Amino acid sequence: MTASTEIAWPRKTREMHNQHIDSTVWNDFKFRDDDIIISTYAKSGTTWMQQIIFQMLFAGDTEMEVHSMSPWIDFRLPPKHVKLPEVEAQQHRRFVKTHLPVDALVYSPLARYIYIGRDGRDVLWSLYNHHANGNEAMYNALNNEPGRVGPPLEPPTEDIRQYFRDWLERDGFPYWSFWENVRSWWEIRSLPNILLVHFETLKRDMPAGMRRIAEFLSIEIDESKWDLMVEHCTFDWMKANGEKSVPMGGKMWKGGTKTFINRGTNGRWKDTLTAQDSAEYEARAIQELGLECAHWLATGELPKRSAA
Repeated sequence: MTASTEIAWPRKTREMHNQHIDSTVWNDFKFRDDDIIISTYAKSGTTWMQQIIFQMLFAGDTEMEVHSMSPWIDFRLPPKHVKLPEVEAQQHRRFVKTHLPVDALVYSPLARYIYIGRDGRDVLWSLYNHHANGNEAMYNALNNEPGRVGPPLEPPTEDIRQYFRDWLERDGFPYWSFWENVRSWWEIRSLPNILLVHFETLKRDMPAGMRRIAEFLSIEIDESKWDLMVEHCTFDWMKANGEKSVPMGGKMWKGGTKTFINRGTNGRWKDTLTAQDSAEYEARAIQELGLECAHWLATGELPKRSAA
């Protein structure tokens, strides 16, 4: 891909710090022309997409550690003076992840970006499982290792509906803003080096979704290994074999990898949230994102002019 001087490429305009994130890492990241950047808000299919890309790049391999090969670049642990040399030393085609909005990272015209969207209510249910099952190692790392900015992460309330209400009313509490993350990536969807993928659409027809991703990334599929690749990207397979794909091998969660890779299902909120709760969420989505983006986030349906 060649960069066009006529395109207004995104520029980094701010830094973002909290108990998880140090956006300054991107200032020193040395891009390669074929880098792959996987972006999500969090709990929107990040680990799943890393597994999909790994499987297609490495023809169904199950021995390499995906979580170490594909680090979360803006996670503040390990610190950047440790992380960046490790990434720079990688010889394979790199595929890393970020949870930042566009204006808090450095954007390369020559890299390829995949942004995964998911209904915020489904994100929240997955996020609660992630948070509620964090163990002592997780809290110690996030709260006590040098570099934390802002308040420590506390254990969540036992009331998941209240957790949702706090997240909605306090703009992503206790993490970071959901709306600005989705909005910032949606706004650049027409750039030639970004692909929007929706969690539910990918789940509905994963083989077709994988081929679409491979085409976008110019990955040549080894057809003799295709069925294995698809199998290795199912939630059932990943849940049973997650030690090599889940961050830190699942060591920061009670129950390990089987907790981190939960169900991969949507709609669990329907039995808990009231009609008023959902109406408030849907109205907020339209207010924050606009009608088209809110519709895509809820359904996976892109406007015709934006469809790939």
